[in-house]
Amino acid sequence: MKTIHIFILFIIVAVAQIAVPAQMIFNRESILNSGMAYKFKTEPVDPTDPFKGKYIILNYELDHIKMTNNNWQRNQEIYVSITNDSLGFAKATSVSIEQPELGSFVSAKVEWYSERDSILRFTLPFNEFYMDEYKAYDAEVAHRDAQRDSLPNNTYALVYVKEGEAVLDNVFINDIPIAKFVEQ
Repeated sequence: MKTIHIFILFIIVAVAQIAVPAQMIFNRESILNSGMAYKFKTEPVDPTDPFKGKYIILNYELDHIKMTNNNWQRNQEIYVSITNDSLGFAKATSVSIEQPELGSFVSAKVEWYSERDSILRFTLPFNEFYMDEYKAYDAEVAHRDAQRDSLPNNTYALVYVKEGEAVLDNVFINDIPIAKFVEQ
């Protein structure tokens, strides 16, 4: 009898170990397949972190919004409503602590609020782009050089958004995926 209970427990644990990662993969694929695509303008890239593996860190131009409400706490979870601007890049339209019922939005965390400027700064959750370890450094250099270029809007991240969840699909330089750009 004890053997049957151990076997049942083993089956439950095995199913859970398969189901949890499978659900995570399914959710990400669902967002990529049926989410709305937004282009987020990027800013210069920070160095890679040897403890997390080979990736580049992205900073976004969309990291603040002018707000009159000053009741914000550092690291508070917020919802940033977004839309496309006239050039096709994501822009923030509003921020709330309650999940919006309509429109596209992403979750973010409050960095700080400047009462002097009435600016709320926030961090978007999709700021790490993992790459082939042999291309990550070259990608970082290419991205930094492209940022220095006089052409505006030449570096951006393509992010799919669905019901507040966001998946970073790729990073582009001059409309070329960054991995292909560094091969040139």
